Amino acid sequence: MARMQLLPEWAKQDAVLLTWPHADTDWRPILERAEAVYCELAKAICSRARLIVAAPAWCHEHIHQKLSAASIAPDCYKIYASQTNDTWARDHGPLTVAVGAQRTLLDFTFNGWGAKFESELDNCITGNLASLGAFNAPVKPIDTVLEGGALEIDETGALLTTAQCLLNPNRNPQLSKDAIEAHLRETLGAIKVNWLEYGYLAGDDTDSHIDTLARLGPNRILLYVGCDDPQDEHFEELAKMQAQIETFTNAAYEPYRLFRLPLPSAVYSETGDRLPATYANFLILNGAVLVPLYSDPNDAHALDVIGAAFSGYDIIGIDCLPLIEQHGSLHCVTMQLPEGVVNREKS
Repeated sequence: MARMQLLPEWAKQDAVLLTWPHADTDWRPILERAEAVYCELAKAICSRARLIVAAPAWCHEHIHQKLSAASIAPDCYKIYASQTNDTWARDHGPLTVAVGAQRTLLDFTFNGWGAKFESELDNCITGNLASLGAFNAPVKPIDTVLEGGALEIDETGALLTTAQCLLNPNRNPQLSKDAIEAHLRETLGAIKVNWLEYGYLAGDDTDSHIDTLARLGPNRILLYVGCDDPQDEHFEELAKMQAQIETFTNAAYEPYRLFRLPLPSAVYSETGDRLPATYANFLILNGAVLVPLYSDPNDAHALDVIGAAFSGYDIIGIDCLPLIEQHGSLHCVTMQLPEGVVNREKS
């Protein structure tokens, strides 16, 4: 009998979800620059998969105009009406589990990273998309708080996450570590859980999401962020993180093939706060990897490392400086929808 498992990001995809920024979100001061990044993302996505966009109905015509100006054909994407607080699709979007050919979309509760930000509208987006016929698979609401950026899984069923996020009392204070791990096994089919105890990024609002620090890939790939500057505030913590990662194995107890990503040079907000720039926040597409870039001398090295890890994939850089002004990056604003879950008649 086929086992149930969260599909890894490199499983074949039908589409990618974007929740579009608009003037009623925190993106307003830099909206034009943010939308330019979204259009670049949309163009790269549409060359490999379909694009699903969630946005309030009043801005649909504007989005159509933006995508048309980016030379994206209207039959490559579908916009669905949904009220939104923000744009972080990775964390309010659905997680797809499979049992053989059967797919189910899990709609976990999103509480704005521990009630830090308004999230009531974003928590309803997956349900809204389902009611509008976007999906060709059932959607299962789950009242546990969990964000997609908080976890990675590989094809063996080994799940990678951070204790700082999943064990934070601002998510599921009623659950112990053992209870959370049992829940990950029950809902996502995790066979083994690798708990990362170290690692953080200054300016991160997510309580150390794993997708800012370490990422999994096919065939025992594990990429992680390292820091070479002893004067940098991340140096000691990321060194401890690396030492722990070197002990991790997949569910077959095989060691990972490790690839060390550079840490971008420090980027600061207008108020002088450090922003959470990271090359780990890449998106795996059908046959390609979209990599966030920051106009940084380390950009080329990051592209080389990711290219070495993902042999045979096209490596595509996307300027994400505008995104980190809102404390997230490329992976944070996207959610892949695996093959078999998108209703092509509707999209």
